[in-house]
Amino acid sequence: MAAAETPVINAAARASLWMRPHRIALVLIALVIILASIFLMRWDWLPTYLPLALQGIWRTIWLLVVTSALGIALAIPLGLAQVIGPPILSVPAKVFCTVIRGTPLLLQLWLLYFGLGSLFPQFPWIRESFLWPILRQAWPYAVLSLTISYAGYEGEVMRGAFAGVPKGQLEAARAFGMSRWKMFRRVWLPQAIHRALPTLAGETVLQLKATPLVATITMVDIYAVASRVRQDLFVTYEPLLLLALVYMAITGILVFGFRRLEARIPNRLG
Repeated sequence: MAAAETPVINAAARASLWMRPHRIALVLIALVIILASIFLMRWDWLPTYLPLALQGIWRTIWLLVVTSALGIALAIPLGLAQVIGPPILSVPAKVFCTVIRGTPLLLQLWLLYFGLGSLFPQFPWIRESFLWPILRQAWPYAVLSLTISYAGYEGEVMRGAFAGVPKGQLEAARAFGMSRWKMFRRVWLPQAIHRALPTLAGETVLQLKATPLVATITMVDIYAVASRVRQDLFVTYEPLLLLALVYMAITGILVFGFRRLEARIPNRLG
């Protein structure tokens, strides 16, 4: 009987949480904002710019996924080199992370696009190569700048995560006869990633918020679409409100995914 009553009690407890005054006030405020946005704002431009907006959302997500994946793949050896690497590896890794973290991302992006990108046309062998159709576009420089920025920050995070793994676990792995690669793959790396996951989640959200900078080098993401609507129609608040909702939705998905991953990893490690 008590077991049957438990789900009912839990449901009633959850319902009582939602009936608290501050939560009701927040829901009412949200409803007012939604209704005001629908009836008091101008949305007639949306059907015209919807295909471009969807394309911008796809490019934002694509840019976030690619640069985060490449960045963490680069951050792992950067962090490992600072912990156990010889000076010939640890010093360049430390300098790289220090320089990247000490300079603005916008400066790095412009140095690559307006600096490095302006040098390529001066070499005929580059203009005549198969890489020229790619190098003349903006997206390679956006991917490169966001990747090295993410790697610079996460390299320092992974350094702390690798250093924070108890040495007793590594010694136990050696006692079981594991090779260095097997010990790294099955013990050291999973423990380090589990320790770094909360920080990785926050840095990935910051990476999402950094993607609008690519609009400064003519790459059309969702922020560039909102700017175009403002320039073409002099409509300011509506595209910015839609832009905020898009970023909030993507952020919510990221946070949910990382929390699920944090909940699953201890079970796998256990």
